[in-house]
Amino acid sequence: MGARLSSYAVQSSGPQSRLQFGPANAALLGGAAVALAAGYLLLSRGSTTAAPLLLVLGYCVLLPLGLIL
Repeated sequence: MGARLSSYAVQSSGPQSRLQFGPANAALLGGAAVALAAGYLLLSRGSTTAAPLLLVLGYCVLLPLGLIL
C-alpha cells in the first residue's frame, strides 16, 4: 500500500503555471526598471518633459510587454 501512495504522489505534481519567463521578458522588465528609475530621478531634479515620458514608457509600454510576452 505504501508503494501505491508514492506513485500517486509522483503523478500529481500540482497545477502547472502558464507563465513562462524567458530572456525577452527579463530584458523588457529590466528596461522598465531602468526607465522608471531614470524617470523618477529626473522628476526629482525638476524635469517636466523627459521624466513623464520615461515613466509612461516604463509603466504603460515596457512593464506590460514584459509580463505579456
